[in-house]
Amino acid sequence: MSSLTLNTLFARPALKTGLSVAVFGAMLGLAGCNNASNTSEEAAAESETTETAMTESTDAAATATPAASGEQTVTIYSSRNEQLIQPLLDKYMEQTGVKVELMTDKEGPLMARLKAEGKNTPADMLLTVDAGNLWQASQEGLLQPFASTVLESNVPAKYRDPKGMWTGLSLRARTIFYDPSKVEASDLSTYADLADPKWKGKLCLRTSKKVYNQSLVASMMEHLGAEKTEEIIRGWVANLATDVFSDDISMLEAIASGQCEVGIANSYYYGRILDEKPDFPVKIFWANQDTTGTHVNVSGAGVVANADNADGAVKLMEWLSSDEAQGIYASSDKEYPVKEGVDESEMLKSWGTFKQDDINVQKFGELQTQAIQLMDKAGYK
Repeated sequence: MSSLTLNTLFARPALKTGLSVAVFGAMLGLAGCNNASNTSEEAAAESETTETAMTESTDAAATATPAASGEQTVTIYSSRNEQLIQPLLDKYMEQTGVKVELMTDKEGPLMARLKAEGKNTPADMLLTVDAGNLWQASQEGLLQPFASTVLESNVPAKYRDPKGMWTGLSLRARTIFYDPSKVEASDLSTYADLADPKWKGKLCLRTSKKVYNQSLVASMMEHLGAEKTEEIIRGWVANLATDVFSDDISMLEAIASGQCEVGIANSYYYGRILDEKPDFPVKIFWANQDTTGTHVNVSGAGVVANADNADGAVKLMEWLSSDEAQGIYASSDKEYPVKEGVDESEMLKSWGTFKQDDINVQKFGELQTQAIQLMDKAGYK
């Protein structure tokens, strides 16, 4: 796999017509103006419709032969950590003979770049995290609709855009974590309960500037309404043990060190810590099991609006939804398979089964602006 920096891709002679200096300057300006919802997850890590027919089976249809692929290349702009996505792309190239070129950056700069490049972009696929980011990309005209019976079969509708602009490819649960030396699991219940005064001085949170928390609050607004959600957020702020954290890893480590007793994080961060520290003294608790279910979001992808190889992008997304790729997501990335019936890793199984929130994840994007405004109003930094 070829992993490319921004400068390397601009220098490639095989690209579409090169960008002018003026457009490049506009791109950099756009990158600087991105709002806070576009910060990176992985720092620690309507035009033509593309039709794809399903043949013998969903997985077989998603796999091209080397002879059929020829010299085909799929170029991906990705906000995902290269370390996490590389094993999947290497396996796809090995099986199909298709060349995959990967350029990684934060969500904001990638979207700004796609805007600036326009028809000159080399990108075929945008691969990113959180339904809020995918929704934003589609709203800004950066993605094109596509149709795939394979993805319709493999990915439940609640994890796909209703207009066919993007699809989820893996699941991440955002739930409660606690210090078992100070907190009993029976003391925990819902996200809303963390606003109770009994948690005063005991709660740790990641910053509201991260899209994961914006999506969580958006889901709460959808279920509880804005007024009740604002009341909960104010309770969270009042219960904070310390300033908000820039990332989930730091927040989980703060619980382990005794700085706080409870917090909210994505489960895969916890899994990655356990890989290195099996005795990490923090436990997972599945929130809202007696009500709406635990908040679940996606990582996913869409076909770039001006893609040269839209077909190739769809075929790659189909393969990423296959049993084999979904298993790699679970074992290597500690994320949950988006395809039902795929065996989870032993670590994920050890955390137990849980009820998921059934909300369509596109709502996180639709309510993103309101969620940001509500958190700001409630004093959540």
